[in-house]
Amino acid sequence: DLDFGPDQTLADGDVVTGPDWRLRAIHTPGHFGNHLCFAWGTAIFSGDHVMGWASSLVSPPDGDMGAYMTSLDRLAQNGPSVLYPGHGAPVTDPPARLAELTAHRRMREAQVIAALGAGPANATGLATRIYHDTDPALLPAAARNVFAHLLDLWQRKIATCDSPPNFASAFAVA
Repeated sequence: DLDFGPDQTLADGDVVTGPDWRLRAIHTPGHFGNHLCFAWGTAIFSGDHVMGWASSLVSPPDGDMGAYMTSLDRLAQNGPSVLYPGHGAPVTDPPARLAELTAHRRMREAQVIAALGAGPANATGLATRIYHDTDPALLPAAARNVFAHLLDLWQRKIATCDSPPNFASAFAVA
């Protein structure tokens, strides 16, 4: 909606209050660059950053895997008692869920590096090497996540790229 304009723009740490409530904004880039979670006492409304039933899509250019991982750590440091995701049931064991998501992304990173060991490839090619049991209709989204991992690996100099990085670029292990 290009005509939409927010009533208020919030930054990290900003507080919004009502007669009997208080929400603190927590900037959690990664899923998207402008993503915010909201702390309400010891509860956190995690939006799309942490969902109870699936991992979040991290899709460049606005999604950033390194920022996503940092934001997972940041949420854990807040010590939430419960997470209320934008989709799915409340997460009643936030430390376990945050650790699970972190481990899942580290496992995917290892799979991307291992798949690159078979030779240079782009995100789509790597997704087909990695996501063997995935519905083919979901492979485009999987490739977006792989691309986010590739960009993160490239920025950390773990992977190289045959051109300025883009979705069609071939990446290789550095």
